[in-house]
Amino acid sequence: MPPLGPLTKSLILACVGMFCLQLLLPPALERWLALWPLSSGWLLPWQVVTYGFLHGDFWHLALNMLGLWMFGSELERVWGPRRYVHFLLASLLAAALVQIIWSMVTGSVAPTVGASGALFGLLLAYGMTFPNRMVMLIIPPIPIKAKYFVWIYAAVELYFGFQGRDGIAHFAHLGGMVGGWLMIMFWRGRGPFSRR
Repeated sequence: MPPLGPLTKSLILACVGMFCLQLLLPPALERWLALWPLSSGWLLPWQVVTYGFLHGDFWHLALNMLGLWMFGSELERVWGPRRYVHFLLASLLAAALVQIIWSMVTGSVAPTVGASGALFGLLLAYGMTFPNRMVMLIIPPIPIKAKYFVWIYAAVELYFGFQGRDGIAHFAHLGGMVGGWLMIMFWRGRGPFSRR
């Protein structure tokens, strides 16, 4: 595990602090800070950011914070805090936009919480920045190159997204990856942002 960067540490502490507040005030925090579908009538502008600091349960929080530490700390060190926070915001906002659209398509009225969209953006960036670095899977415990891990994870998310039975915002995760990819393309002056 890489050493915790200062911004990554602050984000982890903020998410843990918000989770503790959720245990004390669950309905109030979710009502005002979770990302609600447009059809619910409860969607507020700040929710496209605040939903990323809330989590559904302890394991949701623990796995997201572990991923933030594993992938985010390394990218914070390489990019610096300013670029790192811009990237996280792009991934988080793209995940929120995709989730709002997906909720309109499916008619869902359930709120969305969690930093997973931003985390999937970080996962994509890690695979693009360190494509040949080995990542150890938890189940099954085998090493795999980061670039392959990203593609496999994206395919699994797409498959489960269309299954749509587990209550997980799979398309928000994919939206975070798309937002992260667009930000990297913007920085590189490639794709839809090509510089002439």
